[in-house]
Amino acid sequence: MCRMARPRKPLLSRDRIVAAALALIDDEGLGALSTRRLAAELGVSGPSLYNHFATKEAILDAVADTVVSQVDLSMFGDGRDWRTALLEWGRSYRAALTDHPRIVPYLAVGPGLRPAGLRMADAVFGGMVEAGWPPAQATRIGALMRYFVTGSALGSFAAGFVGDASAYDPADYPHLGQAHLLAAHRRQVDEGAFETGLRALVDGLAQQYAALGAARGPAPSA
Repeated sequence: MCRMARPRKPLLSRDRIVAAALALIDDEGLGALSTRRLAAELGVSGPSLYNHFATKEAILDAVADTVVSQVDLSMFGDGRDWRTALLEWGRSYRAALTDHPRIVPYLAVGPGLRPAGLRMADAVFGGMVEAGWPPAQATRIGALMRYFVTGSALGSFAAGFVGDASAYDPADYPHLGQAHLLAAHRRQVDEGAFETGLRALVDGLAQQYAALGAARGPAPSA
């Protein structure tokens, strides 16, 4: 008589752990992630996670790096000028973070030893230095872009306003007569604000870049 094979659980892997951890963070936030909760979500015992990750922080690092790995870096080193590269990278960077806003506070502390984060830092720094920025200033540009993008992805300005017009008494807030409409148009407001800020930032850097070139003087003739 043939005996039916028992169904096998999918093998536990780093990718499965990271995907489950990211889904949990997306749904409930960083505070919801624990090795016990994650093991329960995966249908395994807690200690089995440690065959793949030594600590909860190592899992968080892998989750954060998975998000950063979605950022397009192709604009650096392919001939595009540094202004275009910063604009396109900034948009891709924000898109990756806004898909997973609840991991952003963890990402905001810097790349640590996360490979995708380090590749991004290397690409940005290298692209700026190759464009003629001094190394110190190239470092500052990478940092200020991180501050700007992560800050924009932490939350929605527009969603912070309630949809009740009576909440904004003109006697108290004479200029907020349309504030109750902001939340309903959060995408247009937030994306428009990001684009305005990004362009202003790059335009300001372009002025510094021009001043840097003027200070260097004309290139010597051959």
